[in-house]
Amino acid sequence: MATESDERLSPSGIPIAPVYRPLTGDVPPTLGEPGAFPFTRGVQPSMYRGRFWTMRQYAGFGTAQETNTRFKLLLAAGQTGLSTAFDLPTQMGLDSDSPRALGEVGRVGVAIDTVEDLHLLLADLPLDKVSTSMTINATAAVLLAMYVVVAEERGIPRAKLSGTIQNDILKEYIARGTYVYPPEPSLALIAETFRFCAAEVPSFNPISISGYHIREAGATAVQELAFTFANALAYVQRAVDAGLAVDTFAPRLSFFFACHNDLFEEVAKFRAARRMWATLMRERFGANDASCKLRFHTQTGGVTLQAQQPLNNVVRVAVQTLAATLGGTQSLHTNGYDEALALPTAEAATLALRTQQIVAYESGLAQTVDPLAGSYYVEQLTDEVERRALELLARVEALGGSSPAIEAGFFQDEIGRSAYEYQLSVEAGQTVVVGVNKFSDGEAPPIIPAPDFAALEQGQKERLAAVKAKRVAADVQRTLAAIKAAARAYAAPGASRSPLMPLVIDAERARATVGEISNVLRDVWSEYRPA
Repeated sequence: MATESDERLSPSGIPIAPVYRPLTGDVPPTLGEPGAFPFTRGVQPSMYRGRFWTMRQYAGFGTAQETNTRFKLLLAAGQTGLSTAFDLPTQMGLDSDSPRALGEVGRVGVAIDTVEDLHLLLADLPLDKVSTSMTINATAAVLLAMYVVVAEERGIPRAKLSGTIQNDILKEYIARGTYVYPPEPSLALIAETFRFCAAEVPSFNPISISGYHIREAGATAVQELAFTFANALAYVQRAVDAGLAVDTFAPRLSFFFACHNDLFEEVAKFRAARRMWATLMRERFGANDASCKLRFHTQTGGVTLQAQQPLNNVVRVAVQTLAATLGGTQSLHTNGYDEALALPTAEAATLALRTQQIVAYESGLAQTVDPLAGSYYVEQLTDEVERRALELLARVEALGGSSPAIEAGFFQDEIGRSAYEYQLSVEAGQTVVVGVNKFSDGEAPPIIPAPDFAALEQGQKERLAAVKAKRVAADVQRTLAAIKAAARAYAAPGASRSPLMPLVIDAERARATVGEISNVLRDVWSEYRPA
């Protein structure tokens, strides 16, 4: 770990200090020191001087074998963490052989039906040394249980596992749509994953509270912060109400933000976010400093990618990479330039990773902590983003918090209005999108060949049938019945509940499928239908 005595020089031989402060006067309390409350300047004292952010490229391609190959390619290219995209049926608690999954298997991510699929996905990967992020929400508890069983069957202790499940169901009701169950049992299940991770998998983040999908749906940077923190406060309150002491789980809460093209507003957003969360946690819950640290992953903006002149996306991603790292992110995914056209090619994914590496090793950005601190522009933007986000958060809380605001359609209406206004601005030419509404060459976007999804789906169904034929049916039925009995208590507020995660793990050991476990919970909890 670097210290303040480590000497760094610019290419011209100019000494670079670890941290810069005002030349005269004290550091303002709203700015503070890196690694200290309110964490405006970063959650670690040395930030990237000590260790770069985790370079965690997102991958999920049809089958577990294909995705495993991509993981290995990225790790060989220097990636430092895994990030998994799941197909729509897996996200919705449907098996690949379900009639409702027809035509969707493997299209937007990897198809995972049983523990055997996860074994294939993670084959030859050192789960005790590399962290794994899983973008999964309604079925997050099931995938976490699968991960634990895979490690168990490889002889890896739970204490050595590290990673993150997204597990953020509130933003699914707001912006994304891959919810399955109603809010009450969904929130109770999330509190159960908090308990399980704190007790059994202490280095695993039980949630990644996501502003990313809110932003992708059309929110502004201010709305992204306000709505994300409204959801985060709801999760913390739910866990506290379930009897968990805040400082036993809050240090493992993680966040997930988008990064768009306005470099300075995005930097200000991340700095304001740290200060907001630290203050909210201290004032609302009396949390200690470890629980007040906002640790977050960033993904460059998917909606900013354009099908026209796709190589322009390389530059967009580079600008967004600078914004995320100048803003102090803990991990980063950079999009492939061809993702507006298809799943990213190996070439595009590697170039996206190289973008992070160039910024880390060649730009000089990591030589000092919070290099934009003290900029008149950045500090004022940081203050203004925070002020506006807190005002909007207060409007959500006046409605009773996230759940009532969702039921009232408040989030959805606010995001829809922002998305509409942005699109009008683009169409009027007031907002320039290079290659789209200005500097367009009129050429059609290139065509990237798509996989044979029908053949992929058939192969996945055959693998699932083989697992079902080999397992002991009585064990599957016994473990599913245990889940069903315990799940009834999760449907009612305030009910006395027994731990559900150990029962899901037992079912995974027996090779119950994602769909079978989800269907048991559907039977007890029903499916959510928005009003």
